[in-house]
Amino acid sequence: MTAAMDIAIVRPWWRKPRTLRLIAIPAAGVLVAFMLSAWFGGAQRTLRVPAVNVEISTVAQDMFRDFVPLRSKVVPRDVIYLDALEGGRVERVLVEPGDVVTAGQPLVELTNTQLELDVLDREARLVESITQLQAYQTQLEQNRLSNDKALASIDYDIARLTRALERRQALTNSGMLPREASDTVSDELGFMRKLRPLQARSNEQQNQLRVQQLPQIAAQLSKLQQDIEITRHKLDQLTVRAPVDGLMTAIDLKVGENPARGARLGEITPDTGYKLSADIDEYYLGRLRVDQTGTIEFDEQQVTVRVKRVLPQVTEGTFKVELAFEGEPPRGLLAGQGLQGKLALGNDTPALVLPAGAFLAETGGDWVFVLDGELGEAQRRRIKTGRRNAEQIEILSGLVAGEQVITSNYSGFARIDRIELVR
Repeated sequence: MTAAMDIAIVRPWWRKPRTLRLIAIPAAGVLVAFMLSAWFGGAQRTLRVPAVNVEISTVAQDMFRDFVPLRSKVVPRDVIYLDALEGGRVERVLVEPGDVVTAGQPLVELTNTQLELDVLDREARLVESITQLQAYQTQLEQNRLSNDKALASIDYDIARLTRALERRQALTNSGMLPREASDTVSDELGFMRKLRPLQARSNEQQNQLRVQQLPQIAAQLSKLQQDIEITRHKLDQLTVRAPVDGLMTAIDLKVGENPARGARLGEITPDTGYKLSADIDEYYLGRLRVDQTGTIEFDEQQVTVRVKRVLPQVTEGTFKVELAFEGEPPRGLLAGQGLQGKLALGNDTPALVLPAGAFLAETGGDWVFVLDGELGEAQRRRIKTGRRNAEQIEILSGLVAGEQVITSNYSGFARIDRIELVR
């Protein structure tokens, strides 16, 4: 039997390791270059958009009108808030929104049993303190009378003993009375004369103390009387009254409710006129100042207004401004009425301007798509803007007069470099 012989297998040239290495290195380079180009934006990102869907504006050298639009609302100049000075249960609601009220008129009646008990207890303790002070005041007066009476008694004894001593000395000298009787009266008279300055000094000291204490007692009594009035007034506060004449613009209470102390019960609008409240875009916060003037349109007339307050707190991209009318407010204003106008921020000045558009919401004025009329496309370009109003944007750099810019909505264009306009 003939033995089988091994046959050598020869690989094709393109499968040899050396050949594979020579092919893999350039291929890897091409792949890396392609990936880098994709990652780092080697190619422009293009979007095709129908030309009829975009708005195109032209950059021009023009007068920039430096103003901010006013969308204001007529509000009362003053609003009086009614709060519960003492909490309690609502027993009666005596007015409704829209009623005209006068100062002192009862609006709401509350009851509070615990407050009534507390007032009675405090009033009793105050009355007790007043009674004690009045008793002490009476005691001081009685002491004064007693001291004056004691001094008067000493003076009487001195006068009586002086006369008695003169008579007895005359009888003693004539031998009708023994000397001992005269000496007894003389000793008693001497004692009274020594006692009188002591009593007088004691009276003076006590009188000085009384003079000092009486005003203090009177002041304390007055204070306690005021405390009693305040304590009793707490019960009066359970009846909520109108502090001023005006219109009851808000009150929403039901019998049986229990508003807590300090709870808001309603609002009164006094007849003091109107002012305007406007919401302004936060972009203008640094440029608005008190006393800046503007105009609003009312009844086909231009009415001058002036900034009175700038409230810097920003809420949902806007802040509030309060404006007052120059002179008498126009007739026919209604609370809640909307008025439009303009607030001047500076004088009109020549500038390179672009009409404002919806694109600002997406770009903030940092970039735009500039039209190339010959190619029918628009390229993304960085620009620098300055002042702006509702109609114009001041261009500081990046554009020249005569260039055309897409100013419509840029929603979806944030990552696009070039727009092809399809006719």
